[in-house]
Amino acid sequence: MQVSTGNPYPLGVTPGPDGSNVAVASEVAEAVELCLFDGDGGERRVELPARTAGVWHGHVADMAVGQRYGLRVHGPWSPASGQRCNPAKLLLDPYCTAVDGEVAWGPEVFGHRLDDDEVPSELDSAGSMPLAVVASRDFDWSGDRAPRVPLAETVVYETHVKGITARHPDVPEEVRGTYAGLAHPAVVDHLVRLGVTTVELLPVHQFVHDARLLERGLRNYWGYDSIGFFAPHAGYSASGSGGAQVGEFKSMVRALHGAGLEVVLDVVYNHTAEGDHRGPTLSLKGIDNAAYYRLVDGDLAHYYDTTGTGNSLDVGSPDVLRLIMDSLRYWVQEMHVDGFRFDLASTLTRQHGELDARSAFLDLVHQDPVLAPVKLVAEPWDVAGYQLGEFPPRWSEWTGRYRDTVRDFWRGAEGTIGDLGLCLTGSGDLYSSSRRGPTASVNFVTAHDGFTLADCTAYEEKHNEANGEGNADGTSDNRSANCGAEGESDDPEVNARRRRQRRNLLGTLLLSAGVPMLLGGDEIGRSQKGNNNAYCQDNEISWFDWGAADEELVAFTSAALALRRAHPALRPAEYLRGPEDSSPQMVLYRPDGRPMAEDDWTNPIARTLAVGLDGRHVEDADGCTRPDRLLLLLNAHVDAVEFTMPDGAVPDGAVPDRAVPWEVVLTSGELPLSTVVAAGSGLLVEGSAFVLLQR
Repeated sequence: MQVSTGNPYPLGVTPGPDGSNVAVASEVAEAVELCLFDGDGGERRVELPARTAGVWHGHVADMAVGQRYGLRVHGPWSPASGQRCNPAKLLLDPYCTAVDGEVAWGPEVFGHRLDDDEVPSELDSAGSMPLAVVASRDFDWSGDRAPRVPLAETVVYETHVKGITARHPDVPEEVRGTYAGLAHPAVVDHLVRLGVTTVELLPVHQFVHDARLLERGLRNYWGYDSIGFFAPHAGYSASGSGGAQVGEFKSMVRALHGAGLEVVLDVVYNHTAEGDHRGPTLSLKGIDNAAYYRLVDGDLAHYYDTTGTGNSLDVGSPDVLRLIMDSLRYWVQEMHVDGFRFDLASTLTRQHGELDARSAFLDLVHQDPVLAPVKLVAEPWDVAGYQLGEFPPRWSEWTGRYRDTVRDFWRGAEGTIGDLGLCLTGSGDLYSSSRRGPTASVNFVTAHDGFTLADCTAYEEKHNEANGEGNADGTSDNRSANCGAEGESDDPEVNARRRRQRRNLLGTLLLSAGVPMLLGGDEIGRSQKGNNNAYCQDNEISWFDWGAADEELVAFTSAALALRRAHPALRPAEYLRGPEDSSPQMVLYRPDGRPMAEDDWTNPIARTLAVGLDGRHVEDADGCTRPDRLLLLLNAHVDAVEFTMPDGAVPDGAVPDRAVPWEVVLTSGELPLSTVVAAGSGLLVEGSAFVLLQR
């Protein structure tokens, strides 16, 4: 096979008309072998002939699209010094864009002996390791247009490629659970009809099913164990794993874009599936361990871990920063995705081990022109630190306080009213000091991690027995209320309370300032039977049960989102002016119609709040502009409470207009829609219910 010098950039394998360029970054390697595999698993090894600035490279003639390959790296084996090179160990190219096969767990995949850390000399093979595949980058993107939904208009729908389609009766069986299934019109039409704008996918980078789960008959369902930052996970491909998964993913993006829906990826750049010093050697460990992982000072055989997985990537290393930035640009430029949600993003700011809001990673992202138009969302914590409100202006953040506060309010917890007022109005206490707006706050009441909406109203304790960990996994701080019975119930009163609480939680979320994130399946009443940590449940516990869909809840969710679209006051890009300003746009009231005073915010038993909004002007059906005046009434008391309608325009201070009544446009209770209430009069709001009125 003809091999020439080739080029050190781009990294990975780049196919061309007369072969492929191969480039692998390793500063410690003494030699790098490219291993080519035929259909029967036969291996041919080719040594890369050149080294430039820490990159080994070569051009391999006749290495074409579809070729399966791996790497073997010759270099130092000295775990005590942080080096774990072992040419007996077959490695996955970290820049590969497609992967074929899965890890076959056994001693050979570890690259060291489990008992004494000595390096073995026996070669492992394609049978124990997944192989990289040279994938074509050719794709017809003609007509594709990124929706570029403004943050203020964004509604995120967090879902799982397999879970949303695995049981969908209108999706052909052969594509259920795949990228092609997610692109099916039955799924796309549901998302469009619902009114969401942005589909956020749980991890789709190639990931590993770890041995301990497989031994229990389980699988890594969520996918937070990445091993290939450029490769769409082959297990979600209806086209097989020979490279066609790349085109299938692109077709999915194109289909969602065609319906006006954005695609955001949940990405896991904080760690990899290689685990700690006892874990397998699959890729980066064997290429240049000390360059890619943060090692413990004074004990380089062990890994610094702020992710709870055994390792953390070293974001102070140029090699890691290059890997992450190259990956992000690839998904934007080649795969046309519209943004990223960064798992445990605080770990990515630990340039020197400590949290750093001016880390190299954040600076690189901020200045990168390719990433300038896409959405950036941080999960602003890791297992060792919390950074809520501390990310730079271009970022939005998962606001965990929003989830906890809204759940606490509707389950009747004391002392929540002050935090509730902040959450409803965009968490300005967290974000306004850095000149960020309400869109910095990604609001959610449920997410993949924790109870679903249905379970949040049916369980007070976690029920994770199916995970095989003695129900010790998952949080015990659920802030949920079972409405009178634990688990499924045939009591009509219990079920009626649950239905109302679901509307309360969803309605509050979708009517708050900020960017709402809806957990996929909540709108149809999806339950996980009380499992609040279904990371390993690749089965009917996690998959959407479309046959049991709550169509009334779907209609309620769609109606709430339609109101959000119609009323700019519900989706402000900037913080609305309060009563202390000369032209206030927002006033928060007590039930008696008086604005909330300082003492009211600290009242531990207060469970009611009214939010008056008068932020913008909208055009009506006749083409006339009118103030966008809304009033949101929330009553978390068990008993009904009478609210006094503001007498005149909302907020106080404007010219009274007592002739214009209020009209009910959405409620979680039984009050008929279109009920008209005169300004200055009272409205009885049922116990545990909300009402939205427009002027």
